[in-house]
Amino acid sequence: MSQHIVSSFDRDLESVQAMVVKMGGLVETQVLDAAQALEERDEELAETVRLRDKQVDALEEQINTEAARLIALRAPHATDLRIALTVIKISGNLERVGDYAKNIAKRSKVIADLPSINGSSGAIRRMASEVEGMLKDSIDSFIQRDATLAADVRARDVAIDQMYNALFREFLTYMMEDPRNITPCMHLHFIAKNIERMGDLCTSIAEQVTYLVTGQMPEEPRPKSDGVVAVKPLES
Repeated sequence: MSQHIVSSFDRDLESVQAMVVKMGGLVETQVLDAAQALEERDEELAETVRLRDKQVDALEEQINTEAARLIALRAPHATDLRIALTVIKISGNLERVGDYAKNIAKRSKVIADLPSINGSSGAIRRMASEVEGMLKDSIDSFIQRDATLAADVRARDVAIDQMYNALFREFLTYMMEDPRNITPCMHLHFIAKNIERMGDLCTSIAEQVTYLVTGQMPEEPRPKSDGVVAVKPLES
């Protein structure tokens, strides 16, 4: 491969990685804005989040197309191939986080017309802020090729599970105390579960970074808090 072709390939590889970073920043904004829209009952912001999801989807498609082109036309080896595969997987995880943020925004518009549950929106926003921090650090670990930071992100998912479990128990208490709380608490529960799943996706990104840096996925089981309840999220 000539020096000219090598330089062109390097530029293309850097470009697709830059798109992943851009997508990560956009998804971070989606997470925070969705939580803010819920807490402040801001239907206009919720609608902005919902519509902005198209930008997230478009970036994923662009990243996948470019990465697939690099693999097909350049036939990269070793580290360069790992980069191309990693950006595809990371973009897929980011797209799913974006979907959960959109779903939160959709539910927040419904919740705006329901009775409020004392302190719940603030607690969910704090949980979302923790996940946004995990997301930021997972993308930073990708930029910096930092397996230690990636491992830290992976370990922090336990705290998200614990926050979710605490909220789940709290919502059950509210529903048992007053049947009028059932509908808003069910929506809030689905939102909390969406955020918990965002944490899982951030962990998956961190694991992909570990693979990129070391050539191997983490060997130890993913840390999880006991008692996480599986529920079906609102469809896109």
